Amino acid sequence: MAELKALLFDVDGTLADTERDGHRIAFNQAFADAGLDWNWSVDIYGELLSVTGGKERIRHYIDHYLEGEFSVSGDLSAYIAELHQNKTRHYLELLQAGSIPLRPGVERLLNEARDAGLILGISTTTTPANVTYLLQATLGEASLGWFKVIAAGDIVPAKKPAPDIYTYAMQQLGLTAESCIAFEDSRNGILSSRAAGLKTIVTVNDYTRDDDFREAVLVLDQLGEPGAGCQVLQGEMSGAEYLGVDQVRQLFDQ
Repeated sequence: MAELKALLFDVDGTLADTERDGHRIAFNQAFADAGLDWNWSVDIYGELLSVTGGKERIRHYIDHYLEGEFSVSGDLSAYIAELHQNKTRHYLELLQAGSIPLRPGVERLLNEARDAGLILGISTTTTPANVTYLLQATLGEASLGWFKVIAAGDIVPAKKPAPDIYTYAMQQLGLTAESCIAFEDSRNGILSSRAAGLKTIVTVNDYTRDDDFREAVLVLDQLGEPGAGCQVLQGEMSGAEYLGVDQVRQLFDQ
């Protein structure tokens, strides 16, 4: 039987509920800085989350929401890249201000996994800087060393739902899907992890609660804490109050 060796985590929506009150706010601040009258409401941003990647999201908005009503004099890709760079600056400021905490149970599970000798990795389409600042702001500088691989951003050509970012992370670890399990929060995320052959645990958020997660081994509302347990939305957790390493191993062995 294969042995569980590594836990691979998505970031946005999985480690922290960053989308609605983090990335969305930062996008709108960047648009205002550029003199644009665009405002991504909670509902519009929820629709845009079907597109993976910030620069890709801006282009999709221009193509499908503005319908030819927007143009720039120079190169559109360069314009979008500059917008996104400014958005990242605003997002990092939100992180540094401590405005975006980790989701319940995340720090506990990370520490349990480390104590159990399991490898930690990150597989995300967000930028490396976003990952670094989130970890530093929530877990401290030393937490960067907890993760043996941080696969992030444009390090692979195809973003989720393509499996590339997970495949890259496992290659860097020298592991295969037979010894890893993934943690995700969205439909695009589980399509990516499953295409890479990974069993996947899902924690939903307000944007992804109604997504199709039929491929997941477990779907929870959160990881849970002692005295503040999680709700099982799909699958079985053997009556445990919250998700711990023992439950992760059981799910991996199914």
